[in-house]
Amino acid sequence: MTPSPSSTTSPSAAVSAAPRSGGRFARLPLLAGRSFIPLGLFARLPLAMLTVGALTLVTAVSGSYAVGGAAAGAVGIGSALGAPVLGALADRLGQRPVLLFSAVFNTLAVTALILAAYLVPGGPELAAAVPVLAAAFVAGASCPQVGPLARVRWMALSARGAGGRHPEDLDTALSYESTADELTFVLGPALVGILASLVSPWLPLALAAALTLTLVPAFAVHPTHRAVPRTPARSRAASDAARAQRQALTLGQRVAGYASVGLPVLAMVCMGTFFGSTQTSLSSFSASFATSELAGLLYAVMGLSSAAAALSVAYWPRRFSVRARWLACAALMTGLAALLLLPSTALPMILVLLVLGLPVGPLMVTVFAIGGVVAPDGKLGTVMTALASGIVAGTAVGSSVAGQLAQNVGYSAAFLVPVCAAAALFLLGAAAAVVLQRRTKTTTAAA
Repeated sequence: MTPSPSSTTSPSAAVSAAPRSGGRFARLPLLAGRSFIPLGLFARLPLAMLTVGALTLVTAVSGSYAVGGAAAGAVGIGSALGAPVLGALADRLGQRPVLLFSAVFNTLAVTALILAAYLVPGGPELAAAVPVLAAAFVAGASCPQVGPLARVRWMALSARGAGGRHPEDLDTALSYESTADELTFVLGPALVGILASLVSPWLPLALAAALTLTLVPAFAVHPTHRAVPRTPARSRAASDAARAQRQALTLGQRVAGYASVGLPVLAMVCMGTFFGSTQTSLSSFSASFATSELAGLLYAVMGLSSAAAALSVAYWPRRFSVRARWLACAALMTGLAALLLLPSTALPMILVLLVLGLPVGPLMVTVFAIGGVVAPDGKLGTVMTALASGIVAGTAVGSSVAGQLAQNVGYSAAFLVPVCAAAALFLLGAAAAVVLQRRTKTTTAAA
């Protein structure tokens, strides 16, 4: 029997042909395997459900919005503190054991949160809810960081390449990852609301625990984890050599090194502040003419346009550098955020949110890409999880500040917070452009 042309084509030739036959996104399954994309998408869904699920459950059981909000805040604080720790452990021990451990531990923690909400005597007072808040904190701290660690795998896979390296692979993968994050953080809260209203407030968290226990281990053992090198513990001689190398650096070089990592993290804090303040401001805005529940639907409009725009980054020209992308997207985001001050009814606000989301997704893709470039050797997982933690911490800050302004002044004042957060992103982008340019010159001179 004569083999068909497809059966005689080598894998490298098939991969090389993928961009012509199916576009740049057709290369992603060839780099990571077809199962990796849906697995990575749904394995991060529990994280998107956890904060809103804790808020819904604890509020329903305690009858107190204050206690429910505190439980959601405990989840956020736990996640912000625990994510970099899990990332550092993944760098040192490998992703597989850390993800397997966190999947089991987080399932137990979420189960404990459900039981504590129903079994521990409590009420509307925060002092009586300490066991619930402790369980919520542990659940947030132990939540598997699928999204950031998936980005680490894509960076390793795109650097290794398949059928030859393609410079656009990383932008394509990070575009997909930002879209996946946006979709899950729209789908997660919606799923919580549907299940809690139709069945029971404990069901969303129970489903999140079940998804964690089944999907995260499958993600952990997926063959792509082998692409990420593990960073072994340093020997005394290596530690002494690294210490001597650090001491040889000038003060300016040390500051530039810290700034190159710190600026993207601060940018993600500002991005989270933008998200949290926008969502809270929309709650106050929608309550002025309808009900506050409408805010979730309004916010989803921005999430969908942001997700679609993030996908487009894969096709942006390579000469449009990450520094220029950061500045352009942040400038556009600042100008469009100011439009939030204008609408007084739902339809104009929908139009504003639709266009406002367009620079948001590409900016997130850009900052994650810069984080991958500036991460120290062996610390990629730590940096990626720190960036994700910045979003969580910033969301809490933005929600709190905008909530105070909405309560005491009105929703128009609250909308100034996302405007200021976007302006801060532009200033950080300008600083990052200087730092990255100096870093490039230093690297070139050293070479």
